[in-house]
Amino acid sequence: MVKNKLKRGLRMTRYVIYRETLVNTKEHFYSFVGSFIGIAILAFIQSKTLADIDSIFLIGSFGASSVLIFGAVQSPLAQPRNLVGGHVISAIIGVTIYKTLPNFLWLTAPLAVSLSIVMMQLTKTLHPPGGAAALIAIIGTDRVKQLGYLYVLSPVLTGTLILLVVALVFNNITPSRKYPTDRRFTNFLRKRKADLKT
Repeated sequence: MVKNKLKRGLRMTRYVIYRETLVNTKEHFYSFVGSFIGIAILAFIQSKTLADIDSIFLIGSFGASSVLIFGAVQSPLAQPRNLVGGHVISAIIGVTIYKTLPNFLWLTAPLAVSLSIVMMQLTKTLHPPGGAAALIAIIGTDRVKQLGYLYVLSPVLTGTLILLVVALVFNNITPSRKYPTDRRFTNFLRKRKADLKT
């Protein structure tokens, strides 16, 4: 039974990885343009409206999110619920941990990331860059730490919503890209699972 589940999981993984690597030149173009515009908007806001503030609007986890939402459009980890929920939940956890134990980096950093992973799993919002959002709340500059829970609203929530809007536009320009994933893909996976059970 366990062996069959492992084989089925391996086949599903191979399928998803194979599908994500079937990217033509047109797909490269839209991945580039979408991610470029998404990050450019965030960088523009940072440089023009928040120039006197330490670079807090453009956080590293947005780069990782862009890889998922523009480069791996079909991935369950790239879907809007995961993008927004994963970032926000993780940021809340990161800020809470920092406020509770501010002087214990050896404890707060792994605790924030680990709790974020578990909470994202429980809420079905797993998004790997969320772990970075939690970690940034712990190891970020003093300006980031001074934001407290405002860090959750801006840059985290605001930035993810900007990336989401750009992803919704650029990932739906061509018929070959669909974001969020449509039901046909979900139904296909369900059929595959049913076929593997028999």
